[in-house]
Amino acid sequence: MKILVIGGGNMGLTYAQSFLRSHITRKEDMMILEKSPEKAVELAKKEIGTIYGDPAACLSNADLIILAVKPQDAPTLFQALQPLIEPQQVFLSIMAGVKIKTIQQSLGVTKVIRAMPNLPAQIGMGMTAFTSTDEVTRIELVMVQNLLNTTGKTIYVESEEAIDASTAISGSGPAYVFYFMDSMMKAARDLGFNESEAELLVSQTFKGAVDLFQKSDFSCEEWIKKVASKGGTTEAALNAWKGNHLSTGIIEGANAAMNRAVELGRES
Repeated sequence: MKILVIGGGNMGLTYAQSFLRSHITRKEDMMILEKSPEKAVELAKKEIGTIYGDPAACLSNADLIILAVKPQDAPTLFQALQPLIEPQQVFLSIMAGVKIKTIQQSLGVTKVIRAMPNLPAQIGMGMTAFTSTDEVTRIELVMVQNLLNTTGKTIYVESEEAIDASTAISGSGPAYVFYFMDSMMKAARDLGFNESEAELLVSQTFKGAVDLFQKSDFSCEEWIKKVASKGGTTEAALNAWKGNHLSTGIIEGANAAMNRAVELGRES
């Protein structure tokens, strides 16, 4: 399968490198289309495939085309690609908010897969939700899922609405975690730890808690009960957060992210 990644930014580069590192494709079958001449020069130094600046020079050679550009760049990109497209080509979009119907109508194609990865894909620990049109064959879908799996875990969802929902949870989720970690690090520094000590205390606590959760059958609520003894320090912190309605705020934040994802779809 010949793969063309359109957009040599963080996610485009992540995909190219992950595909090659896992030996799921060869460098000879990897192409990257990058409009910035400066960035194209940097990409060429990485030896991750052939770098192009003009879609006319590479689009017809691709079996799978990955749309890894910013949503606001989509209309201009679609206009440039549309005259060059072959009907059997499969399109994988990771553009936040851009609907499958928009891609189909703008490009005149039927085989579209829409995916929402997240930042940890850069280190092979990502979470990606994806869905597809009926015209994508079972074999094509499995091949694309194998590619996505090189960056972490994947989940297939039946409805496109679930992609917007996953954007609010796993797509934006790393920022939520970093926000909470940052607050805990600030608290640690206020309690007398220096910066490196605060970072170690918080990062290892998060990593340990996640690993503990994944290696057990206990729910989050059950683990909380195991840590929070009655009248103890953990209970004091939890009670303070409950008083500030922290859980409600987190849920409201996720809903706000979901609503924005829907708005981006309408704007595109």
